Amino acid sequence: MLTVRRNVTLFVLLAAVTVLSLSSCGSSKDITYLQDKVLNDPVALEKNAGIVIEPKDMLSIVVNSRTPELAPMFNLPLVNISAGSDTASGTQRISCYAVDEEGCINFPVLGRLKISGMTRWECAEFIKKELIKNKYLDDPIVTIEFTNFKISVLGEVKAPGTFSISGDRLTILQAISLAGDLTLFGQRKNVSVIRENAGERTIFQVDLTSTSLFQSPAYYLKQNDIIYVEPSDVKKRQSTVDDKALRITSIALSSSSVVVSLATLISTLVMRAK
Repeated sequence: MLTVRRNVTLFVLLAAVTVLSLSSCGSSKDITYLQDKVLNDPVALEKNAGIVIEPKDMLSIVVNSRTPELAPMFNLPLVNISAGSDTASGTQRISCYAVDEEGCINFPVLGRLKISGMTRWECAEFIKKELIKNKYLDDPIVTIEFTNFKISVLGEVKAPGTFSISGDRLTILQAISLAGDLTLFGQRKNVSVIRENAGERTIFQVDLTSTSLFQSPAYYLKQNDIIYVEPSDVKKRQSTVDDKALRITSIALSSSSVVVSLATLISTLVMRAK
């Protein structure tokens, strides 16, 4: 009788370990980024990796000078942003330039300027030279900011949403970080970047597990890019959206419980037969 109990106990333990091992193997995912990275191997970066000005962009352009009385004529007026119906509690901001379909803006005094295809630094230098060339200002300081640089991240990320970006440079890794990183069910080898430019829509596929990511045209994001993280095959097969119920560990524990119950039943039947 003691030998039978020991054998049954051993059977239960071995079965439980086997189920847990199989479940673990089945749930293992390729979640490591940049697996083929090479350490201590510097790579030259693209100098002008920032976004360029495109039609329909909104720009804040501010001109300053050591001659303060001349600078205002080259700046758009301030506009009041009221809080509800109380204009007294509102704030002020500088009006923005809207880049038209031909890539131009109407700049005070200088007139119509074509600036599409330039980075904000190139555009600032261009306007500065125009002011000096026309002898309007001797020492202009031109500051340009994008006011419509937004990207969206959706799919298998922890915090999907649309994010406003300050500056003019954002990588796909930084965007994913803003969204809280991928969930365990996100396919890291199949991340899509949807981009609309010059009347065309292009979809890039990015592999986050490979350093080939750095050579992708979608590594540096542009205005209004959409990042979509596709769910894994395991997630696609699920009939519920409850993440807790989908965890593989729960499945493994449930399977182990079945094995234990079955083994207990076998043990009881063997004991009764004796």
